[in-house]
Amino acid sequence: MDSLRKYTLPVAIMLVIANMIGTGVFTSLGYQVGPLPSGFVILVLWLVGGVVALSGAFTYAEIATTLKRSGGEYLYLAKIFHPALGFLSGWMSAIVGFAGAISAVAIAIGAYATEALGISTELIAVAAIILVSTIHWFGVKTGGIAQTILTTLKLSLIAFFCVTPFFVADSSATVNFLPQPGDLNLILSSGFATSLVFVVYAYTGWNASAYIAGNLENPKRNLPLSLVAGTGIVVVIYLLLNAMFMYSAPFTELDGQNDIGNVVAYKLFGEKVGFVFAGIFSVALLSTLSAMTIAGPRVTEAMGEDYGLLKIFTRKNKYEMPYLAILAQGAWAIFLVLVSSFKEIIQYISVSLSIFSMITVIGIFWLRKQHPHADAYKVPLYPITPLIFVGCTIWMIYYVAADDPMILIYSLATLIPGYILYILANRFNQKQDSDI
Repeated sequence: MDSLRKYTLPVAIMLVIANMIGTGVFTSLGYQVGPLPSGFVILVLWLVGGVVALSGAFTYAEIATTLKRSGGEYLYLAKIFHPALGFLSGWMSAIVGFAGAISAVAIAIGAYATEALGISTELIAVAAIILVSTIHWFGVKTGGIAQTILTTLKLSLIAFFCVTPFFVADSSATVNFLPQPGDLNLILSSGFATSLVFVVYAYTGWNASAYIAGNLENPKRNLPLSLVAGTGIVVVIYLLLNAMFMYSAPFTELDGQNDIGNVVAYKLFGEKVGFVFAGIFSVALLSTLSAMTIAGPRVTEAMGEDYGLLKIFTRKNKYEMPYLAILAQGAWAIFLVLVSSFKEIIQYISVSLSIFSMITVIGIFWLRKQHPHADAYKVPLYPITPLIFVGCTIWMIYYVAADDPMILIYSLATLIPGYILYILANRFNQKQDSDI
């Protein structure tokens, strides 16, 4: 594959950043200020989420450079543990992780743009999915250029919002970012753990470039750099952005809101200018939708390469893009836009993906035994780094399940049709092998 069909390091970093910075950071705070009424505790919450994401990024970097192939958790779990587990992970990624996340981002784009365009949220969301899918239909080079432009726009907008409020806000929020009495109890509370669900969703995407390892220039060097650099940049951005949100508007106005960007824009600049920024936010969020459209079809394509029943998803157009995988992902995302609510999608995605990410990170202990002399990137501070990720994930899932067990039940129930499909696909493979 020539260099025109390989993603460069800057594109890979932008892919990670764009996958992470999306609806989560512009919606999560509204669900945190209620159970955690402290500026310091909320910043600690986002820092903990960043440490967890970085721990996962370091671990995935070693796994990906050891196995040297695109596919993400689907490939990793199949190679380390069992093909059935890998298949279920791929199923969950395709159904929930990417299509579900795309639908959530598209709904957010619609919510931000609907006032400016006077069109329904659902119609805008569907149009956004179709637009971005069409862009990536035309190949790696076209998609990479679009990804870089959209991500640059989003980062510029965020940088503006991270700085400007401290000069124009009237400081009516009176938030204190220093530790206060009772903050330790809040950090150790169940509310902190359940609030981490929304932070985990906001950080979802830290593993994005692992999905294109086979399509990346010099993956041994560029994959770890893209994962760690992209995640590290986002951690800093999230801390600054949430501090700005809390500085700009009082907790009472933020509580329960899922369009935090709009709330703050109108608070800072008034109705007319805030109206303009709401439109800009909707365009900037296309970057996240675009990044997921790049990574998602690679999972379906990888599954098609291994299972004859799904081989149709490996078909490529003249631009070397898995066009049927792109079409299938877009169609499912559009369906979810029409039938799902935003909050339900976020909680569902966070728990479902965290389970498989945790199992993948646990796999590093097996992988080192399977490939003791692999020429690959090595996790710093091993085994502490992967244990941080696993411990925090278990803590979060425990409190989420205790608070609302149906979320965990829904996540596990999604695996049933996936396992049935695995059995059928596996039998199809066995039949093909016996016919040879």
